[in-house]
Amino acid sequence: MSTTYIPAELRRLVMERAARLCEYCLIHEDDTFLGCEVDHVVSEKHGGPTREDSLAYPCMTCNRNKGSDIASLVPGTETPVRLFHPRRDRWHDHFRLDRDGINIVARTEAGEATARILGFNALDCLLERQALVLAGHYPPPAARRLIDVNEPGS
Repeated sequence: MSTTYIPAELRRLVMERAARLCEYCLIHEDDTFLGCEVDHVVSEKHGGPTREDSLAYPCMTCNRNKGSDIASLVPGTETPVRLFHPRRDRWHDHFRLDRDGINIVARTEAGEATARILGFNALDCLLERQALVLAGHYPPPAARRLIDVNEPGS
């Protein structure tokens, strides 16, 4: 299946709306080697339209891991659970950062499925975030409106 062309103006709108952050792991595009890209939250093969309200700005790592997935199974069950949807969900409802600001901790089943499928806490991602935390780059300032790093129990 071929993908629909996304016009430059629409790409720019999605990028600016995301404040140049990955809408899944919240890394800034300047802080990741491969940057970010505009893509469908629900892939076209699943009927996702090419509109502003159905596009997101994921980093290459999150986007490659997500692929065309829209759901997963709850571990140990046959129960399907949807993935986090950056156009419909609020990040802080599904995730939080641990006290060190390195691990992304799931709050919900959708958050757990998303963290697992996208590999939020894979060793290479943890090392990248750890280096960014030490450099004062993570979470980036624009991400602070999406998370509360001072929340009790974080």
